[in-house]
Amino acid sequence: MTTTHMPGPCADGLNSLGFDKAPADTRVVVAMSGGVDSSVVAAMLAEEGYDVVGITLQLYDHGAAIEKKGACCAGQDIHDARNVADQIGVPHYVLDYESRFREQVMEDFADTYLAGSTPIPCIRCNQTVKFSDLLATAKDLGADCLATGHYIRREEGTGTAELHRAADASRDQSYFLFATTREQLDFLRFPLGGLPKSEVRALAEKYDLPVAAKPDSQDICFVPEGSYAKVVEKLRPGAGRTGEIVHLDGRVLGEHQGVIHYTVGQRRGLGVATGEPLFVVRIDAANRRVIVGPREALMTGGLMMEELNWLGEGSLEAACEAGAPVLARVRSTREPTPAKLGFSGTEPAVFFDDPEEGVAKGQACVLYDSGGGSRVLGGGFIQDTISALQSESP
Repeated sequence: MTTTHMPGPCADGLNSLGFDKAPADTRVVVAMSGGVDSSVVAAMLAEEGYDVVGITLQLYDHGAAIEKKGACCAGQDIHDARNVADQIGVPHYVLDYESRFREQVMEDFADTYLAGSTPIPCIRCNQTVKFSDLLATAKDLGADCLATGHYIRREEGTGTAELHRAADASRDQSYFLFATTREQLDFLRFPLGGLPKSEVRALAEKYDLPVAAKPDSQDICFVPEGSYAKVVEKLRPGAGRTGEIVHLDGRVLGEHQGVIHYTVGQRRGLGVATGEPLFVVRIDAANRRVIVGPREALMTGGLMMEELNWLGEGSLEAACEAGAPVLARVRSTREPTPAKLGFSGTEPAVFFDDPEEGVAKGQACVLYDSGGGSRVLGGGFIQDTISALQSESP
């Protein structure tokens, strides 16, 4: 088994979390989801002597959650987090954030689908419930920082903290954390950012944690069996209204059972056949139309973003004016691709060096430095796309 140790006091007198005081005098609130990662964070910090307080969030009804395995916020997970806290000897609290989670994450999820876009609720949860509400609670408890089990690195830059991709590329969660603000980053710590998952599992066994063999969560926590449409229909009765499936050339090819069942780039399950492969290229939610076409119609030359967050040097506007090179990531499952910043009209935009396929509104575009691609420069939610045939690089 691999043996891993938390870094001890630094030569400059700072402890392993970057504070100029002893670990025992440093209060750390650990967001304990009940999974392996956050449990290991709590155990590591407790072993090093930090004043650890574990907090688990109750985000939705336990009754429905207990039946669902592999979800990050279910009733069993709260039970597991409490057991871990008891074993390592740290106080543990469960906070009822159910109404906040519904308003800020679940309602947004439903509305985004109804608008014909593709939401990412995990980003919303980090952006609102965890890094806003929970972070404020941690400060109220007198904590010096909030530590989580995310696989991402926080590094001290020149005068400000920087966000970097995880050392283990296969576990990197930077796509879901682009909206972390500078102020939040000052207060956050990510102890697992430099570790591979295999080492974290080994640590869980070393500490004899009751969750050591627990599988990783795979699904969105409030979506049973991955059925997004069922959740939207439950939150927004009548969301499954029928409409037309229309080819780009104007032909009506068939009828769909609601735009919430479709996303840009989708090929399977269209229910129409013309003798050629067809893909969803656009969703016209206002008119309840799903627009389909050939694969080449999916090629995107650029995009505009909303709810922008910038963590790079200077300002985003200055970077756009300079046509700064970046690496842009438009889906969590894709690697960043070379692009340049610029403007579409007066709005900040991203222009790809080579067209990207299947870029969907509502997803995130996360920006990384063009040098090594490690530092997260920020990003935004995709507001609109620019066809590869129309785009003009800055």
